[in-house]
Amino acid sequence: MFKHCLYLAAISLITTPALAHNDHKRPDDHAPIGVMGDHTHAQGEWMFSYRYSSMHMAGNRDGSNRVSTASVLSNFMVAPTEMDMEMHMFGAMFAPTDSLTLMAMLPYVEKSMTHVTRMGGSFTTESNGFGDLRLSGLYTLYDGMENHQETGGKLHIKLGASLPTGSIDERDDTPAMRNAKLPYPMQLGSGTVDPLLGITWVQKETNWSWGADANAVLRVYDNSDDYHLGNEYLATLWAARPVSPYMSLSARLEARHWGDIRGADAALNPMMVPTARTDLRGGERVDALFGVNLYTPEGAAAGNRLALEFGLPLYQHLDGPQLETDYRFTVGWQYAF
Repeated sequence: MFKHCLYLAAISLITTPALAHNDHKRPDDHAPIGVMGDHTHAQGEWMFSYRYSSMHMAGNRDGSNRVSTASVLSNFMVAPTEMDMEMHMFGAMFAPTDSLTLMAMLPYVEKSMTHVTRMGGSFTTESNGFGDLRLSGLYTLYDGMENHQETGGKLHIKLGASLPTGSIDERDDTPAMRNAKLPYPMQLGSGTVDPLLGITWVQKETNWSWGADANAVLRVYDNSDDYHLGNEYLATLWAARPVSPYMSLSARLEARHWGDIRGADAALNPMMVPTARTDLRGGERVDALFGVNLYTPEGAAAGNRLALEFGLPLYQHLDGPQLETDYRFTVGWQYAF
């Protein structure tokens, strides 16, 4: 994790020529790094970004209650105990007009899940590769900060689609079978074209800023393996305060709901492990997250941003048994010109 932080810090110090027309003068002009599609750009402006995120899950939960591994093994031959997911998110934004910003996001995902068996053994499965590509358009409905005002509000909507570039045929060796089809959480994509909808409000005050963002991912048809993931809904609210011209601190609440899987992959045995049960995939979670945004407003590295965010769950209710989230961490770099 720390090697990624050092790598991004080095990128932010690269001597890139400062280009004209950079309207972003405060470290809190962008939302915390865990929020995507939070801002738009001026006509002709580009932005490239990279985010590294890590999530750790350990222990099982049914509803809002934790359940023991022994309890899971009383109903299944195998119980998951831990899961780690790392994601490298590559992004690009371009504004053909002042009102429209185009955005593309492509993740590279690495997953690892540890299991124990009813017979007392243990094993780990892994998967990695590119996930689903997301293409969106951000359209400004209201801009109270036009004409370069220092304070005011801005409203934009997001419309797009998630394209099925991520694999749904990831395999690994298990005690029961070599090259076995991995359960749903270990796959890298949805296998379907999924509509994306969102709306964002940001408000900038003299000494602080805040924003609210809501998004939905809709799954409307089955993939080639005869199932589709549940719809996802996310809402977040954040506030940030600059503490210097180069740094701001942020706090954020995020609520997420995701539905159970509809249909089923015939290659999976739902009696073997809970991760193969389509009715045990849904849930909801509320996280508290705290972040730092660093920005270089002028000089050789003007336009570079480096940001970090760390989050812990406040509430989890899972269709379980299902692995619960322990923490999440994101570090990212952005460069606009």
